[in-house]
Amino acid sequence: MNKYSQISDYLERFLDNEVRKTGIQKVVVGLSGGLDSAVVAVLAHKTFGNELLCVKMPSHYSSKSSISHADDLCRDFGMNSITASIEPMLKAYEAMNPDMDNLRRGNFSSRMRMATLYDISAKQNALVLGTSNKSELMLGYGTLYGDLASAVNPIGDLYKSEVYELAAYLGVTKSIINKAPSADLWDGQSDEADLGYTYAQLDEAMQLYVEERLSKEAIVKKGIDEKMLEMIVGRIFRNHFKRKMPLIAKLTSRTINHDFNYPRDITL
Repeated sequence: MNKYSQISDYLERFLDNEVRKTGIQKVVVGLSGGLDSAVVAVLAHKTFGNELLCVKMPSHYSSKSSISHADDLCRDFGMNSITASIEPMLKAYEAMNPDMDNLRRGNFSSRMRMATLYDISAKQNALVLGTSNKSELMLGYGTLYGDLASAVNPIGDLYKSEVYELAAYLGVTKSIINKAPSADLWDGQSDEADLGYTYAQLDEAMQLYVEERLSKEAIVKKGIDEKMLEMIVGRIFRNHFKRKMPLIAKLTSRTINHDFNYPRDITL
């Protein structure tokens, strides 16, 4: 049994356990046509079958290829899907805010998608599955209460490079694996252009810093670009708030998240 066979088996059991112990039997995934949501959708389909609903949420900035790639994936794996466009909501808000830059537009789009997905999950009595990988989570490359939101995330401990390898093992549609990573939030948007480096470069450095806990000096001696490493470390600490629940001011002896911090599945 190879590495990704074991990982796939573990993640399927993780999803089955974490979802069903809530009493809910269905899941929804926002399907963008990108790699991460494709991998989560395939894992969820292997686990829940027809109890998975994939939701495509394009806007007027979405590329035609993203929509067709999502359709290809659903066809290849026989997954149920619907389309819930955010275009009317986004256009209405843009009309009220003509000064919006790409960052604001991207954040608003991400939050509208998640609001839509959570409403559909309420209608379907389903849980929302997360699609953020470890590279994005460590760097804070995501929108708080947007794409970072979910009930259960199966790939949050896999670096982007590992998600590519898992996708290949799962047989994800080649057109999705081979295209450049993009959140598709505005015309021409590219993840790696935003970050300034490829995921392969970033992941190599992050694995040394996060997993092996090497000092910055030791990492640079291994040939890692010092400027990139400084950017990574800065982003990890600057965006730590995105990986935490909102901070509550402590006034009592048992403050939520400080002292009253039980496992999420605790029962009487």
